[in-house]
Amino acid sequence: MSQLLLDITPDWWPTFENFVAGGNQELLSVLHDALTGERRERRLYIWGQTGSGKSHLLQACIGAAQNAGLSAVYARGAVPEPAEVVAVDDADALDDAAQIELFNVYNRIRDNGGMLLVSGKQAPLNLALRPDLRTRLGWGLVYQVQGLSDTEKAQALAQHAKARGFTLTHEVTQYLLRHGRRDLPSLLGLLDALDEHTLRLHRTPSVPLLKEVLQQTLELK
Repeated sequence: MSQLLLDITPDWWPTFENFVAGGNQELLSVLHDALTGERRERRLYIWGQTGSGKSHLLQACIGAAQNAGLSAVYARGAVPEPAEVVAVDDADALDDAAQIELFNVYNRIRDNGGMLLVSGKQAPLNLALRPDLRTRLGWGLVYQVQGLSDTEKAQALAQHAKARGFTLTHEVTQYLLRHGRRDLPSLLGLLDALDEHTLRLHRTPSVPLLKEVLQQTLELK
């Protein structure tokens, strides 16, 4: 049995353009304004369930900042080196030392300028973090990332398939939505695995091939 590749293709990078906004249009506008300096408040905390798009948005911000010539760094479950734009993903996973680091980064950006993006699975007051850090995270702009509907997920899947160079049929999309995991990163991972599988077999994506991918995925667990 050949091993399936379930990670998102390495030449794909999250951007604002390939993010399906759904109910997050206001958040996208706020992030854009903060990056361009049009918004005075540039400390943002975003939260939502796993797979809602938090990491996508943080990485998209870092990419946009770097393209604009700014120093920008991203870290997941850790605090990166100082920069003009700092993104800290999964603040829930920060250990005691990292929480102190983030507290200091917050204060430095507040006093000296820059942009800080932090994400977590819960609203600031519900985080299992130092009380003073929870308070700081709640002082800036706080947005909940809204999950996508099935229609919006189908749009995201079609967009991702197009980026990889193939067309996703309605039948394959619906089968994937019914039988795949509900979060978008997992669905995109299955779509990438389907693409790899069809390329090896020199066939076009289809429901029978998707069934093979899903079966092999279960057997690999």
